[in-house]
Amino acid sequence: MKPIVYVLGSILLALTIFLVVLILKQTGKDKSLSGTITGGSSETFFGKAGGDSKDKLLSTLTIIGSVLFVAITVALTVILL
Repeated sequence: MKPIVYVLGSILLALTIFLVVLILKQTGKDKSLSGTITGGSSETFFGKAGGDSKDKLLSTLTIIGSVLFVAITVALTVILL
């Protein structure tokens, strides 16, 4: 096999673990049962009250990681065919 397959496979494995950790660290939209039942929300017309910069950063990193995951998976598929 080509060495690039091993390199991309290793990156893909590390990226998979990274994505699992990122997804598990994110908080849900509603943090309580009452918000689920009543539909209560902390959002206003102009957006969320307060700056959730940690959640925004985790969301952005998840999107970037997902795009990289798909790109590496497609590259490995093309190489191995």
